[in-house]
Amino acid sequence: MFDGRDLCIATMHQKETFIAPVLEQALGVRCFTCSELNTDLMGTFTGEIERSGTPVEAARQKCIRAMALTGCDLAVSSEGSFGSHPVVGFIPCDEEILFFCDRKHHIEIVVRELSTKTNFAGDDVQDFEALKQFALRARFPSHGLILKDLSGRVIAKGIADWDKLSEKFNQALCIGVPVKVETDMRAHFNPTRMRVIEACAHKLVAAIKSSCPACGMPGFVVTDAEPGLPCELCHLPTRSSLKHIRTCKNCGHRNEILYPHQKQFEDPMYCDFCNP
Repeated sequence: MFDGRDLCIATMHQKETFIAPVLEQALGVRCFTCSELNTDLMGTFTGEIERSGTPVEAARQKCIRAMALTGCDLAVSSEGSFGSHPVVGFIPCDEEILFFCDRKHHIEIVVRELSTKTNFAGDDVQDFEALKQFALRARFPSHGLILKDLSGRVIAKGIADWDKLSEKFNQALCIGVPVKVETDMRAHFNPTRMRVIEACAHKLVAAIKSSCPACGMPGFVVTDAEPGLPCELCHLPTRSSLKHIRTCKNCGHRNEILYPHQKQFEDPMYCDFCNP
């Protein structure tokens, strides 16, 4: 279905470096990018343009625009979100989405990768020593930084060497601007994020190769989870998954997977009754 076809990776931040090798080897596609595509129009991490709609909607728009500009009927896009972990709230995390669109066969596949492997952070800094300590924690200079004033206006972004960091910080201090430093989460300035995108690409390949047993359409993936895995101590249902449910978007065929994590009981530490 995909062997020998051209596939546009809808990015302007070098994500093809990590996505293309995975897809080309697994699917036999020929990946390319479109220099005319401006993905910043769907939102920027630095706040100049707010993302409208959900991450999936933004990713879909990237694919649509890439296919319109190139005439290609096969595209992949990526969209990232950063913030507190949805379960362990005090830990920062990176959620990456890959959106795969095959207009020829009317296929859309979405996969997600949630990772705590991120340097996502920000802080107000009063002097260069505080800025230096933040930079070292943020894995600078291999990972880029952004300087803003306290109103959120960008002073400089894509900072990736000590001289430029010092220069931009001192310029802000000279005009009396309080400074906020943030990690630059754009993929080409964040190798850690790139690795999460690469992991998501492998997950996308697995989803594409998972075909519906009824109609053979790719993308027969988990669409829902049913909680209720019993506690090992009290045997009451927990919020952990008892079943995963796969549903085909093409024909509606449904398949339930019991004990998806290969365990029939949950540890009592995750039980609302034993560990309220």
